Amino acid sequence: MAMVGQRPRRVEVTAVPILLILVVVLSDLSISVGAEKSVSAFVQNAILSNKIVIFSKSYCPYCLRSKTIFRELKEQPFVVELDLREDGDQIQYELLEFVGRRTVPQVFVNGKHIGGSDDLADAVENGQLQKLLAAS
Repeated sequence: MAMVGQRPRRVEVTAVPILLILVVVLSDLSISVGAEKSVSAFVQNAILSNKIVIFSKSYCPYCLRSKTIFRELKEQPFVVELDLREDGDQIQYELLEFVGRRTVPQVFVNGKHIGGSDDLADAVENGQLQKLLAAS
């Protein structure tokens, strides 16, 4: 505040701090976009490169049920334990975008989405799973 008889001080705003903020925000955005592409690529690669994939959480009883079904069928799925990965939340979000569900487990056989543990049990019961496994 200027005192009587003094001129008010001018505050100069430069573009440097604003530019710096913009660069930081954009670099974070590009890292985020890169991470999303990486997670998306991981999910797609896992599904396409493995006969059986289960996106799971290590403590989930429904996930255990799905893993047990494959063990009883003498099959070895590629299991992605989301709770044990730093990018588990991003993978779960990618599954939501990809199949419309973010619950676990999410099971894929020969690139085809089967669904959760109830869907897998139904596929075993009606013979669909055995047909998919035989087709590989």
